[in-house]
Amino acid sequence: MEKHLKRLPEELLSLICVSGDIAGHLGFRAYLVGGFVRDLILGVKNFDLDIAVEGDGILFAEALAEKLNAKIISHKRFGTATVTLKPHLKLDIATTRKEFYPEPGSLPVVNKGSIKDDLFRRDFTINTLVIAINKDNFGQLMDLFKGKSDILARKVRILHNLSFIDDPTRILRAVRFQKRYDFQIEPNTLKRLKEAVKLKMLFAIEPQRLRDELILMLKENEPLRALKRLEELAGLSFINPDLKLSGKTEKFLGSCQDQVKWFKSKFSQHRHLDSWLVYLAGLLSGLDLEAVRAVCERFVFRKGEAKRILEFFLLRDKLLVKLSLPGLRPSSVFHLLEPLSYEVIILLKAAAANKFAHVNMENFFHAYNGTAIYLRGHDLKGLGIAPGPHYQKIFRRVLNAKLNGKVKTVQEELDFVKKLKNAGTVARFGKENSNG
Repeated sequence: MEKHLKRLPEELLSLICVSGDIAGHLGFRAYLVGGFVRDLILGVKNFDLDIAVEGDGILFAEALAEKLNAKIISHKRFGTATVTLKPHLKLDIATTRKEFYPEPGSLPVVNKGSIKDDLFRRDFTINTLVIAINKDNFGQLMDLFKGKSDILARKVRILHNLSFIDDPTRILRAVRFQKRYDFQIEPNTLKRLKEAVKLKMLFAIEPQRLRDELILMLKENEPLRALKRLEELAGLSFINPDLKLSGKTEKFLGSCQDQVKWFKSKFSQHRHLDSWLVYLAGLLSGLDLEAVRAVCERFVFRKGEAKRILEFFLLRDKLLVKLSLPGLRPSSVFHLLEPLSYEVIILLKAAAANKFAHVNMENFFHAYNGTAIYLRGHDLKGLGIAPGPHYQKIFRRVLNAKLNGKVKTVQEELDFVKKLKNAGTVARFGKENSNG
């Protein structure tokens, strides 16, 4: 595997070599593990390094962070840490461990273990490959479960027959890997998966664990493929008893996918979009508001996440009617959309059948979003306008004029306010405020 490693970008290879040197200095053995090794064999770009350490993972991470002058977040209780060099370059470090499940679907009991113990606790053979990075055996591949042959044969295979019983979230993971890589779930694994579904194992675990796996599925490039396969194998009732991928829901999810791709192609360098949240709302689009609210509560979504999901269902119909009006002024479009998250706007765009609505939302992203005026309170005071709540009304009038193309420069904004003042509009604002 050394030749595969040497094809990596110099920055990444250097980081791996430094990690191996530090492990050796501390008397530890260190290994590249998991998805990075799998994707290296597949030729898939993956810069998320996972390192397993036979020794003390926290001590190793601290030494590495000090050497690289990098940020570190440690979780001493779990023997794990994350070392971040740049936003796009980080290492997840874990002490090798063994685990067992006291009962089906429960969280495992974890203890320190060897690299072999660590591999046996993993979900599928394709994720059990490790590459040694110490100097004395750098690049040596360890393949205890024939994971490489399964990768080359494009198969998802569990390590033992109780895998889905021990951890039912692996049902979602099996589907995710199958669809991401166009693999097949091998026959015995498929049989055991279906047995776990029949035993309703997806209902036997904490909803938060299912939530996390579902989010990972929805973060895939084309999550609709995985969702269709998941419904086929396990159904979606573990999310909500009435949830099904109807033709209408599939069509809407397809539209969501198109709009997410449009957004990322146009604005990915400047704006962040939680695409998984768009897809989740799309998946739930056939449910009523109370059912959606119940899903958010059961799966314990964060307050901001639940707010965005529910906001789409609450405002969808009203906003689509308004956005579909021909001749809508830019200022009107701005005030309708500016208070919303990007996720809600993308969902509205996916739901819109009217061409005016589409144009209005595209114009918002291209031209109106983030528009601000130059004027501040001291500018109005300099024009002889006494401070008060009416300042906000004046600023809104100036903002509307700017959105509608009537003013551009700071001088034009000042001239616009002077005209308002001369026309008595400013005085009227003040009078309205004094009257309550």
